[in-house]
Amino acid sequence: MPTLSKRILACLRQDLRAALAAGVARDPADPPGAARWLWWAVLGCALTGLTLFQAAGYTAGFAWLNAYGALVPAPLWQWLTVLGDERVAFCLALLLARRHPRLFWTLILAALVAIAYGRGLKALLAMPRPPALLTPDSFNLIGIPLRRLSFPSGHSVTAGVFFGVLAYYARGPGWRGLWLLLALLVGLSRVAVGVHWPVDVAAGLGGGLLAVLAGAWLARRFPVGMQDGSVHLALVSAAAIVSIGLFYDHGGYPGAARPLQALAAVALGRAVLDYVLLPLGHAMQAPADRC
Repeated sequence: MPTLSKRILACLRQDLRAALAAGVARDPADPPGAARWLWWAVLGCALTGLTLFQAAGYTAGFAWLNAYGALVPAPLWQWLTVLGDERVAFCLALLLARRHPRLFWTLILAALVAIAYGRGLKALLAMPRPPALLTPDSFNLIGIPLRRLSFPSGHSVTAGVFFGVLAYYARGPGWRGLWLLLALLVGLSRVAVGVHWPVDVAAGLGGGLLAVLAGAWLARRFPVGMQDGSVHLALVSAAAIVSIGLFYDHGGYPGAARPLQALAAVALGRAVLDYVLLPLGHAMQAPADRC
């Protein structure tokens, strides 16, 4: 006769297996038209970046976009730009991990590809940011005046990955368009806050979306992260640990501190509910011969 603790653990494992299986069945592995949407978006980013660079060089378009961005309230740009923070992406991922394990696993794989792309190019090229080349009174700066490692925009890469995954698995063109629009707004916010050139943003968004296509391909061929409960829990735990940082570090944008703290509280609370409280309640109520 198994002890109560062993029975509860067995029930918890069974509950998670059932949830992951239902979640995997809920989302198609290769949604119709999804790849085509992302490929067109990648092409748009590439053409935009190349056109700007050919027209006026690396800094093309910054003065115009930054000036118009100054007409928008600064808090809005801060709220948008923190959506490109890697910690925020993992925090948001906690809200969908259990119900949509395929999305969560694709996001993890795409993030690994994107990290290699974004951080690799940053270190290799070491391009200067606007505060390194422009005088403080010549442009609008919101937040910390970052000066190095400009290409590509890391926040734009993250936005391309997170919202690109949502767009890839979205049901219908309306949702796909909305998620891609949000990615674009996060990218534009990096110009509006004065720390990236438009070319950086185009390269970041395009690279992030390419990483999504790679991540979806890898997820179809290596589905362990959405089928193995131990792997899934390890990744969820890592995302939760990363999310805790949002309580005390606003990433250089104090106007977004309270929203980030609220987001972290909601996401972590949801994770505790999904992975501890509700499964534990089900386990306690389950018949002794069920688990």
